[in-house]
Amino acid sequence: MNSSKLVGCLLFASLAWGADQAGNIDWPVNGGPGNIRYSPMTQINRENVKQLEVAWTYDSGDAFQGSEMQSNPIIIDGKLYATTPKMRVIALDAGTGRELWSFNPSQPSEPRRRYRHRGVTVYRDRVFFTYRNYLWALDRATGKPMTTFGKNGWIDLREGLGRPPEKMTVSASSPGVIYEDMIILGSTVPETLPGTPGHIRAFDVNTGKMRWIFHTIPYPGEFGYDTWSKDSYKISGGANAWAGLTIDPKLGIVFAATGSASFDFYGSNRIGNNLFADCVLALNAKTGKRIWHFQGVRHDVWDLDFPAAPTLVTVTQNGRKIEAVAQIAKTGYVFILDRRTGKPLFPLEYRRAPQSALEGEKLSELQPYPVKPPPLTRQTFTEDMVTDRTPVTHAAVLARLRTLDSNGIFTPPSLRGTVLMPGTDGGAEWGGAAFDPQSGLLFVNSNEQPWIIRMVNHETKSLYLNNCASCHGDNREGAPPTFPSLVDIGKRRSRDDLIKLVREGSGRMPAFDYLEKNVDEIVDFLVTGRDTGVVDEAAAKADPNWQKYRNEGYILFRDPENYPPIKPPWGTLNAIDLNKGEIRWKIPFGEYPELAAKGMTNTGSDNYGGPVVTGSGVLFIGATSFDNKFHAYDESTGRLLWEGKLPAGGNATPSIYEVGGREYVVIVCGGGKNEAKSGGSIVAFALPAH
Repeated sequence: MNSSKLVGCLLFASLAWGADQAGNIDWPVNGGPGNIRYSPMTQINRENVKQLEVAWTYDSGDAFQGSEMQSNPIIIDGKLYATTPKMRVIALDAGTGRELWSFNPSQPSEPRRRYRHRGVTVYRDRVFFTYRNYLWALDRATGKPMTTFGKNGWIDLREGLGRPPEKMTVSASSPGVIYEDMIILGSTVPETLPGTPGHIRAFDVNTGKMRWIFHTIPYPGEFGYDTWSKDSYKISGGANAWAGLTIDPKLGIVFAATGSASFDFYGSNRIGNNLFADCVLALNAKTGKRIWHFQGVRHDVWDLDFPAAPTLVTVTQNGRKIEAVAQIAKTGYVFILDRRTGKPLFPLEYRRAPQSALEGEKLSELQPYPVKPPPLTRQTFTEDMVTDRTPVTHAAVLARLRTLDSNGIFTPPSLRGTVLMPGTDGGAEWGGAAFDPQSGLLFVNSNEQPWIIRMVNHETKSLYLNNCASCHGDNREGAPPTFPSLVDIGKRRSRDDLIKLVREGSGRMPAFDYLEKNVDEIVDFLVTGRDTGVVDEAAAKADPNWQKYRNEGYILFRDPENYPPIKPPWGTLNAIDLNKGEIRWKIPFGEYPELAAKGMTNTGSDNYGGPVVTGSGVLFIGATSFDNKFHAYDESTGRLLWEGKLPAGGNATPSIYEVGGREYVVIVCGGGKNEAKSGGSIVAFALPAH
């Protein structure tokens, strides 16, 4: 099949897939060119997909309890590149799964923390990846560090952000994108205070030198500065493109979708709409200058950050083809914006939103609501939605719901407690959307998982409550696995390990090294349960990061038997006709095996990781957390065509490629979400070899 000719007549003539001299067809960038998660290949089709078999399996041996593995594998010239649960970078033979090399950035120590990492960036002779606060460049042929890049192969991402590096906590769970001779990178930063700004940066691919920076929390004199408090640029954090970036090389534009500002649930020290948090951003890829922006949530206090990088699509309206950006959201909305101007292609309404009763808070009076497409999820948890799985669970959930505020997606956080629906982990997720340029359909998997946020007066007398309880809860039970339980952690980790973890931070957890000797007091509490760490109350309130309120913890609303508290579906797979702004089909996606065994099937379930669609109309997706299945659907109807079993949950986006004339679909199987089994394997499927 001549895939270059096919793609040339579709969306991305400038983003050719192409076959090399060996007949290989690549998956060259995270999410595929344009982040549309589409392959033009047709060898596997609706008729023969049921013949798929495991072509090869690679077991990294790196899985441990609670670990995850979320790479979207990159395949170039018959070689596959990905990261493992322990953050080794690996290169495999894409036709056999044989390991060619691996690189361990943590040598000689062994990582014992869960990392959420979505892969690497491959450019010419090098492989870029992030580990903690470092951006590494490896030799693509050998896996050895490129010593001419930065300091012996790495640069420190804490530097160049305009604040003391030792006080910054920054990493990147999603790989960067390449434009000309630059790698452009978003970041993962803490969602608490003190914060780290989520500025977007471009680095020279050869030297590691920073070429430009875009301040997502604007400085004085910059556009958007007046949408924050006066000194927000000095202390606020977040507004980060944690889910990755998308490049349009033809237009020379890099697109970003940013997260909320920190602290997530109370914003008295960032009064205003807070540009460029919760924005789709179009930046000049050469200079980093803003071209346009669209803000999906104003002054976010609900953790409604955009969960995936923008998808570059083409929409037909009134017989005219329009290059556009599709942006999925945690709210269940999909925003369709003109790629050159940011103008919505479907009607958008700004409606009045309720105001907060919390002292010092000032919410935006208006919030945007797209009229089309309709939301993919329910957005308010009402009494008629309460689970009826059993009379006992119904009564318990109904009683709890009646103690909370539940009036839609912009219900303000309160001391009483607020239901976030579809939730901080709900709606569309980081796996992103797939787009078929032939049919004009956009495919999105979605969660319906209510969460509870309850605000409390900020405790200034306890170091633990002051610094840790917002994530791990007053009772240290957390909200696993996103915010792990700290109960009995002293039995699982050494005191030295805990001190190192608290000082250095990890992923979304900030570094608390600035607390100096108080770190020992916090660790004493975690080990012994005796809270002897006392905060200087006057000093705490004088700190510009001090807030009157904090959240009690991240509370996933469940019924008494730990199932979702609402009537199904609990997760869905959706096809949206972008030309009409309508949902073409919607099906429940996933199930709980123990409930299915009792006859309760097609409920939907938690799902993480995205779909990929092919030129033959087959939609592939893993994502379901508990049944460990890999699925193939008919993109036109949502009909299930085939299912295969995985060694652990495929909480990742698949890749599709061809080696030696044989088409493969590959997915990493890391599991580990919401207490599911962890894994460390990569599995490739193909039709039987002739």
